Amino acid sequence: MKTLKHWTLAGQYANHIELLVDQQHLFCLYVLENDLFRVLIKRHGELALDRTWSIAPQQDVPWEGRDRLSVAGFSLPGYQLQQHDNALTISSSQLRVTVHQPLWLEWEYCNQAGEWRSLTADRPTSAYLLNPHGDGVAHYQQRNSTERYYGLGEKSGDLERTGRRFEMRNLDAMGYNAASTDPLYKHIPFSITYRPEVSFGLFYDNLSNCWLDLGNELDNYHLPYRRYQAEAGDLDYYLLLGSRVLDVTKAFVRLTGKTLFGPKWSLGYSGSTMHYTDAADAQQQLQQFIKLCHQHRIPCDSFQLSSGYTSINDKRYVFNWNYDKVPQPKMLTEAFHQAGLKLAANIKPCLLQDHPQYQQVAQQGLFISDSQHDQPERSIFWDDEGSHLDFTNPATVRWWQQGVTQQLLQMGIDATWNDNNEYEVWDGEARCHGFGKPIAIKHIRPVMPLLMMRASMEAQLEFAPTLRPYLISRSGCAGMQRYVQTWSGDNRTNWQTLRYNIRMGLGMSLSGLYNIGHDVGGFSGDKPDAELFVRWVQNGVMHPRFTIHSWNDDGSVNEPWMYPAVTATIREAINLRYRLLPYFYTLLWQAHADNEPMLRPTFLDHQHDQHTFRECDDFLIGRDLLVASVVEPGARKRDVYLPDNGEGWYCFYSGQWFSGGQTITLEAPLERLPLLVRAGAGLPLSQRLAHVDRQADNQRTLKLFPTKGCGQSSGLLFEDDGESFGWQQGNALWLHWQMESDNQHIRLTCCSEGHFKPGWHRLDIELPAGEQRALSVNGEPVCYYQL
Repeated sequence: MKTLKHWTLAGQYANHIELLVDQQHLFCLYVLENDLFRVLIKRHGELALDRTWSIAPQQDVPWEGRDRLSVAGFSLPGYQLQQHDNALTISSSQLRVTVHQPLWLEWEYCNQAGEWRSLTADRPTSAYLLNPHGDGVAHYQQRNSTERYYGLGEKSGDLERTGRRFEMRNLDAMGYNAASTDPLYKHIPFSITYRPEVSFGLFYDNLSNCWLDLGNELDNYHLPYRRYQAEAGDLDYYLLLGSRVLDVTKAFVRLTGKTLFGPKWSLGYSGSTMHYTDAADAQQQLQQFIKLCHQHRIPCDSFQLSSGYTSINDKRYVFNWNYDKVPQPKMLTEAFHQAGLKLAANIKPCLLQDHPQYQQVAQQGLFISDSQHDQPERSIFWDDEGSHLDFTNPATVRWWQQGVTQQLLQMGIDATWNDNNEYEVWDGEARCHGFGKPIAIKHIRPVMPLLMMRASMEAQLEFAPTLRPYLISRSGCAGMQRYVQTWSGDNRTNWQTLRYNIRMGLGMSLSGLYNIGHDVGGFSGDKPDAELFVRWVQNGVMHPRFTIHSWNDDGSVNEPWMYPAVTATIREAINLRYRLLPYFYTLLWQAHADNEPMLRPTFLDHQHDQHTFRECDDFLIGRDLLVASVVEPGARKRDVYLPDNGEGWYCFYSGQWFSGGQTITLEAPLERLPLLVRAGAGLPLSQRLAHVDRQADNQRTLKLFPTKGCGQSSGLLFEDDGESFGWQQGNALWLHWQMESDNQHIRLTCCSEGHFKPGWHRLDIELPAGEQRALSVNGEPVCYYQL
């Protein structure tokens, strides 16, 4: 690669400046918001890819992508430009960047006192490099020993990424090691840099394979540095300023698009296993699952059909029903619907070479094309060779949506499970239609799963326009939160995975993927023993996505009743999930409406407490519920550090209060998941439900955890019909509450807006055991609030 060095000011425009570098390249610096700048290099004045699918600051992008030069959706506050000898400075009210000669950038931020302070800087030696032959870019920044790095989406190992190197190259990483395997399924080159006084994010909007080195690499000839390098495409990055890590995460979601607000039933337990649909009597086994849930009194809302329902012999063929295994699909879906359960069906974007429709699809030109012979590309896929569908071709999208509609939705399937969509097409020059402007796959590989899930979503919306869609996708890139719920792929069954999947999920959440979970019990390898299974379920019920899924080596199935001795414990864990469903649903609403993460590392709300930055197995679900999962065999006690929140924490079960800023030891019998609640919080709870059912859900309790002594707090409960878009016209209930306490009284004030009438008509108020202070609600000495 060649270092970019000497520049001159080539142009000054309303929202950006351009520098001419080495007499041939354009270096563009945009001011999009006061706290959001962008750097874009045009090699020889041109872009390798003239559009993006990740940047969506106010609304979704067009199917063909957003013009990469567009500034729509940003406030464009303007800037001040100052020129110096061998440097220039461009500034907003919050950010300032100095461009030095030879080319490197030095960033500053304005603190609350109005003082400019150092934020970050490029490496002064060889900051920007381009491959002179047209592919490959690199960016080097200085690395400060006081910085901590987070983000990068779905990555193995510790939550803090400092000192490690990562690769973004979407792979089907079956049975991965959650502590070390890299790369994995998703492409999110977004990092967060934390310093005690300020944080910032860097997002590289480039969809080719790339590497991020956050301190693993050393070079004697340069100061300590961090590196981003991509094998192709443009150097195009956004710098997002935030006083807290939370601010940076929320800003990234504003940049790449809001979280999909799915139906309420998507938060219930979802069953799944490869075994049922691989069995010769798949329909019988699937219907037996309904009976077993009822027999064992296990709440459940959906089941995910693995791809065995599409098989011919031992291989899988999308949009093909195996009528020997499933002779009556409509009868099957009706049986699930009568039991109150939904069905999601697995679909894959690659057609094997002997797929019944392969030749027809090839003749229509719906596959990605080989780079040399203008024939369908051929790649290894599920024990054979196949060709990948090209979702940048509108004809492919129509074909796919027809398949989703006729083969799934009209059969009674409720949702799509978009799987095996890593697009392992290793001929980087393979050609994609590009909506009429051909693009090499190396530039847009992670866009294919993004467009696949969008095609599925729009098919579901067209089929059932009044219902909010629910979709799942394993692979994707930044922006996938606009369409789907996701999970951490095909994990391996062991205690290490349980521990490191927690950290993996938190990293995804910091990177804008809020609606996430893991295959509970482990997907591949040995089946979990009874203790591991219990602890995994207890952890899993505290994630936005709760799915027990497996493909165990011995052919066994991870099911709630797989170990009779602990079935009651599993049932209690799942019942706890359903009791907390009003809380989870409110969190999903806030994720969509306010860009609030659902899963949260403890430091996210307690940055002032440096103890919260230590690697641990604890996490928050929402701001209020601290989960201390047990991740070690034989453990019956659990040390938990309580973040210093100024108010303390309550044991969820006993109501015992603890001060924050200390480590306590909690009893952790196998039957109990240690949970703590923030003092000042109120948790909305339901009674036990068999599944999400608006009419049966006729009781609601607000369990208050008041501050000791004097204090004030507030909260929200969101309710609607759980499936429609009625909330957009006010057909929802937003119940706001405020709690004020002193040494003698707890005063709760409630008010509501919206015209939705839930199945319950009274909000019962519950206090921790032993609480002696007098309770009043809206000025009355009662323990309920009447809607």
